[in-house]
Amino acid sequence: MEIFIPNKEISGCGLSGVINRKGELIKGEVIIESICCQMDRGNGLGAGYAAYGIYPEFAEHYCLHVMADTKKALKEVEEILAHKCYLVHQEKIPTRPVPGITSPPRFYRYFVKPRYEGDLREICEGTPDEDDYMVRLVMKINRDVPGAYIISSGRNMGAFKGVGFPDQIAEFFRLDEYSAYIWTAHNRFPTNTPGWWGGAHPFTILDWSIVHNGEISSYGTNRRYLEMFGYHCTLLTDTEVVAYLLDLLIRRHGLPIELACMALAPPFWEEIDRMEEPERSVCTAIRAVYGPAMLNGPFAILFAYNGGLVGLNDRVKLRPLVAAKKGDFYYMASEEAAIRAICPDPDEVWCPKAGEPVIVELEPDTIPNQRSYLRGEPFQISSPVCRISLVEEEETEEEEEA
Repeated sequence: MEIFIPNKEISGCGLSGVINRKGELIKGEVIIESICCQMDRGNGLGAGYAAYGIYPEFAEHYCLHVMADTKKALKEVEEILAHKCYLVHQEKIPTRPVPGITSPPRFYRYFVKPRYEGDLREICEGTPDEDDYMVRLVMKINRDVPGAYIISSGRNMGAFKGVGFPDQIAEFFRLDEYSAYIWTAHNRFPTNTPGWWGGAHPFTILDWSIVHNGEISSYGTNRRYLEMFGYHCTLLTDTEVVAYLLDLLIRRHGLPIELACMALAPPFWEEIDRMEEPERSVCTAIRAVYGPAMLNGPFAILFAYNGGLVGLNDRVKLRPLVAAKKGDFYYMASEEAAIRAICPDPDEVWCPKAGEPVIVELEPDTIPNQRSYLRGEPFQISSPVCRISLVEEEETEEEEEA
């Protein structure tokens, strides 16, 4: 009897991301070609994209991408926004008819600023911070309005996702008409969660966006932990917790990205026991304080924000991740082929090690509302970290001059 042995291990979903450190805009066709190179990593039950720098005329406003099943749900969202926000512009998100995509939800975008009068404590429960206000507003709508979801809520960025293959979703949302300085993309192969429009990747909160290949088997623990801080998971997919954990650990708790990544994919206790001080104490504290934030299960993730792009594997690298660079362009994907499809001759290609974050930030003052979460390290992390920042380049230049 002849036994068929597949010559390729698909290993789940496909990921792709690209960033230009100088803020040069990248056409949508680039990321579309990269993720479509990984077509066999999906099964048509979900695909999506996140794009940064696509709304420069409203760069100071939060852009809410709303998905609604019915006119009634959309109207209820608009009534909440009219009461909670200053609305400067709204419009239907442009789409095209696409064969294979039938009865899609309604998609609208709203450019807003928070309205604090009257209901500050109801929404913010404390200091009038705009980001906290918007997070609570998103949670309220996604939890309380049946059939409507805010699928992205950051400044000068947006998420576009749905049920279909990557080429179909790109055509549906007319992504060839957009240009961005950071793109991420996802081709979904769901295994234990439903394939529906809201469950496609990326998942977002504020300007955090996450695409994920794998399974978060710690979803229950992570979800209960997040509920303690006011986050509500409503999109029926385990990856949703990662977006909220990033917001909690980095923006609200002030952890540098390196330590936030350590909390999500920490060293094993036996590794910590072999460390020297003060590294051992810090790693022990991260594991003790943020134990409920640890992600169990196989995963490779790309997450982006208004300032950078990060790739991260689980602690034993059960899902593939490849990185590359070419000048000011940096690429990350599930397969090297997806990078070479858009960058045939990269300067460097490497596979990050297990638990090794690859962190690429824009040069300072490149964009409005730019965020940076590289704050220096209180100790030298012995586990590998690939960090691309202007600080390192300046140090290299000084060494050359010396």
